[in-house]
Amino acid sequence: MCGRFTLTAGPVAVAERFSCLTEQIEFPPRYNVAPTQSVPVVLKVDGSNRLKMMQWGLVPYWAKDKSIGSRLINARLETVAEKPAFKSLLSRRRCLVPADGYYEWQKVGRAKLPMRIVLPSRELFAFAGLWDAWQSPDGEQLFTFTILTTEPASSVRAIHNRMPVILPPENEQLWLSNAFNSPDAIASLLSRLKPVEKLEAYRVSPFVNNPVNDSPECIAEVN
Repeated sequence: MCGRFTLTAGPVAVAERFSCLTEQIEFPPRYNVAPTQSVPVVLKVDGSNRLKMMQWGLVPYWAKDKSIGSRLINARLETVAEKPAFKSLLSRRRCLVPADGYYEWQKVGRAKLPMRIVLPSRELFAFAGLWDAWQSPDGEQLFTFTILTTEPASSVRAIHNRMPVILPPENEQLWLSNAFNSPDAIASLLSRLKPVEKLEAYRVSPFVNNPVNDSPECIAEVN
């Protein structure tokens, strides 16, 4: 699964990397993003990429209350087209979730060691995501997203048996494209989502275990 990630780049860098329109939304560097927190995602709106703040943990439009979101932070690539919470979103509400690393906890004996996983270049990348808009009975509108997960790449298989779907740059616009909206087209698109193989992992401090902690100390390498 993917339960924490980082986005340490600022709004300008994120907008430039994902070819978003120039109007800016403000957000601080994030060193320990946790479920139910809000971060920027990339949507295709009227043919252009735009950044929008959304809460992590999908609340489907048909949900009776928003508490379901904490249970829908991830969607398995293998079954996403079958699950009621996700399948209708595949044709119309795909998004990119910008990040520059994510955390997993590696079991070593009885211990669980926090590891940060990044591209060798340390550059920004995107998770494949789905989003939805939910409205409460009193009119509150909430935008939320989930992150797709898959079998791990060989470079991180020893750490955990799942990993988020990190899209190769050449597939990012494909994921956002409105062209894939029929069942056959969606199946074809999902079949292309192979995990990025070249990843690096390094150990970080247990400081990251507490989601309240959100500072550069979270990403500092320890021996």
